[in-house]
Amino acid sequence: MLRNALEPWHLLLVVAAITLLFGSKKLPDLARGLGRSMRILKAETRALHEDDPPADPGPEPLPAIEPGTATESAPRRPTTASAVRPA
Repeated sequence: MLRNALEPWHLLLVVAAITLLFGSKKLPDLARGLGRSMRILKAETRALHEDDPPADPGPEPLPAIEPGTATESAPRRPTTASAVRPA
């Protein structure tokens, strides 16, 4: 379907349309401005990659609970409203 979507004569039509729209005197200025923009973009992306901190290893693991401590032997209280029934 799109096997031959962009043929050489299509490119010639695009170049001709751009030349008619902007004029042959403005094309070098447009190309120069585009080149400068690309250089700035490349420099900024390179700076962003250099400034990135190392990847976060994640949260610290919780300390292990030793057997016989108060937190292990304490009775648990219900935490949801459905578990608490009025007397």
